[in-house]
Amino acid sequence: MELVDLEKWQIMFYNYSGLEQSPNVLDPETFACAPIVNESINMTISFVYSLVCVLAMTGNIAVMVVILYNRRTISSTDIYLLHLAVADLLFSVTLPFWAVDAISDWVFGDAMCKIISLLQEVNFYSGILLLACISVDRYLSIVYSTQTLKHKRPFRIKWFCAAVWVLAIVLSLPILYKGEYIPLEDASKTICYEILDGKSAETWRVTTRFLQHFIGFLIPLAVMIFCYSATIWKLCQTKGFQKQKAMKVIIAVVLAFLICWLPNNISVFIDTLMRSGFIDNSCGRRNHIDRALIGTQILGFLHCCINPILYAFIGVKFRNKLLQLLATKGIIKQREESRCQRSTSSTSGLTSSTV
Repeated sequence: MELVDLEKWQIMFYNYSGLEQSPNVLDPETFACAPIVNESINMTISFVYSLVCVLAMTGNIAVMVVILYNRRTISSTDIYLLHLAVADLLFSVTLPFWAVDAISDWVFGDAMCKIISLLQEVNFYSGILLLACISVDRYLSIVYSTQTLKHKRPFRIKWFCAAVWVLAIVLSLPILYKGEYIPLEDASKTICYEILDGKSAETWRVTTRFLQHFIGFLIPLAVMIFCYSATIWKLCQTKGFQKQKAMKVIIAVVLAFLICWLPNNISVFIDTLMRSGFIDNSCGRRNHIDRALIGTQILGFLHCCINPILYAFIGVKFRNKLLQLLATKGIIKQREESRCQRSTSSTSGLTSSTV
């Protein structure tokens, strides 16, 4: 087999997700690229995935418990937050599998490879789409003061959330091409990888990549920027002691989204351009972009444990409900809960609904 053919064959089965150790990719000039992932990096990745999993499960379960405990007074934002917590919780369930895979082979079989990959992809799309829905909900509530429709909105919001999950599932169906695979250059290693063959394989990957860029990041980001910009402008025109705090929460939401997902999407976009031939795919550039994919993907995964903090724990409305629940269960004293509520009693309804 010629060198160029072997190179194309290896690239065809390269793991684009960055979750597993990538095989050696031959370069016409250097004949071999050194592996970009060593044992210490694998151990670090495994530890980070495990830590994020624990934090995300703890935070999102707390959000779900508080919202469901107060379901009689549930609002449209609470419904979105509940679905977002479910998405982040399910996303975190997949992390232990990748943590094990980072330090060993894929040992869970072909069926689990498809299930875990699909579950992760569905909750990636649903999480980001729900963030956009929350920004629209806050925009309508604050800018257009649609609180008069609060009795009808929760019913409609449930249908919106159902549509988000259906869309996320549809967009994630291509991931079912993943399966258990043994690379040709390392018969002793088993990986969970997208198995595609033929000339259309690269076109399929590039197409799904661009779909992920636009639907999974650019469109939700544009919606969030527009809605939160209008919301901040409205809050600036609203008198009240707590409006600056509400603005800080909104800014933190957008910044967290950008910090966690923008680097990963830039790295994936550059990788897409390299694989589509718009940028030269040399050995050195391949190693650099592979490192960037792994690092920025870890950063993106952190977002699932940041959401409970930004959307719940620093929100006055949620904090009061959490304190009431803890006081009811006898975890904290009623006197302490009342003192905390008095310290935030001056918060206006507009501000308390911001998160």
